[in-house]
Amino acid sequence: MAAFDLEEQEQISQIKGWWEQYGKLVTALTIVAALASVAWQGWNWYVGKQSAEASALYDVIQQAAAERNAQKAREAAGTLIEKYSSTAYADLAALLSAKVQVEAGDLKNARVPLSWAAEKANDPALRGLAKLRLAAVLLDDKAYDEALAQLQSAPDESLAARYADLKGDILVAQGKPAEARAAYKAAVDALGTASKVEAATLREIAQAKLDALGGAQ
Repeated sequence: MAAFDLEEQEQISQIKGWWEQYGKLVTALTIVAALASVAWQGWNWYVGKQSAEASALYDVIQQAAAERNAQKAREAAGTLIEKYSSTAYADLAALLSAKVQVEAGDLKNARVPLSWAAEKANDPALRGLAKLRLAAVLLDDKAYDEALAQLQSAPDESLAARYADLKGDILVAQGKPAEARAAYKAAVDALGTASKVEAATLREIAQAKLDALGGAQ
């Protein structure tokens, strides 16, 4: 029994020695881990709250779109982009609000959310789509140079044909048939032998525009 007590005392002494050497480090690491856990939980709560509030505002924009209420859509989208720009809802809000403004004939206010999305949308694919739509709005507003500027950066491959086709339209409006032909030819070539209905239709349209200008030269 005494031997057993002696062993226990030795173990206790070893533990005490280890704790004296490493106790402060263990305590510090435990505190850091606890704080990290709290911070992570807090961050998840914050992100969830942001997403829920942004979703509610996006619902307002969808309702405004159904009602064709351009002002309501514009104001809700402005708030969503200002307060929740880091969410995916901000990207979608910008595109939907712009669509409502265009349908209302308000090209000036359609530019605002599209300009934001073209530069700052979280999704690169949506940035490319926003540039395309912004260029179309600028074309309708006869701001040809600004419209072309939106189409200068290399788009996602899936948008290449639409970029080229719209570029051709802008160049036609500027009275530059030779450059327009090159753009339409690029659109036709980008679509190749596309079989999907939408792509095939766009190819036919681009080819018709190209033919109307005398074909590729």
